[in-house]
Amino acid sequence: MEKKQKAVCLKYPENAAAPFIAAKGQGFAAEKMLEIARLNKIPVVENENLANVLSVENIGQLIPESLYEAVANIFAFISSTERKM
Repeated sequence: MEKKQKAVCLKYPENAAAPFIAAKGQGFAAEKMLEIARLNKIPVVENENLANVLSVENIGQLIPESLYEAVANIFAFISSTERKM
């Protein structure tokens, strides 16, 4: 059985306590999310394990505290990549 691709969109507004799940999808929906992100030059980081864990959470929910470090590393990576451009 083939695994369905999963995608999770995170947002972290300045006034938020933590990043939250803005959107999520699997299969065709995940493919469309990634396509739209790339077309709009929104950074995409592939991390299957993190996507699997976050995909069970609800849209609008803050990420679990146990994932703060992993997600912080991703945001730091994106920030450093954007500064180099």
